[in-house]
Amino acid sequence: MAYVVTENCIKCKFTDCVDVCPVDCFHEGPNFLVIDPEECIDCTLCVPECPAEAIFAEDDVPQAQHGFIALNAELAQIWPVISERREASPDADEWNNKPDKLKYLER
Repeated sequence: MAYVVTENCIKCKFTDCVDVCPVDCFHEGPNFLVIDPEECIDCTLCVPECPAEAIFAEDDVPQAQHGFIALNAELAQIWPVISERREASPDADEWNNKPDKLKYLER
């Protein structure tokens, strides 16, 4: 069971989670992070580190966010690995917890 980054990460892209990942399973897009389900070892270290509370075990992804399971797998194949923490988007705190952000996802 892999972990999944969900909608609340969009336009926030805090990277605290990346710092604790022992296998570099995070991939970075323009305004979102994803987890490669093939690389994730289910260690749970990233979950408490996410300020946006956007990371869930695959079995615990909220029903309305189930599309993010496939989206993480798809985008992990094309986006580069990120293995070091970076500064969050300047307006990340403003976007944190805003609803309906999928339309802002940049591929």
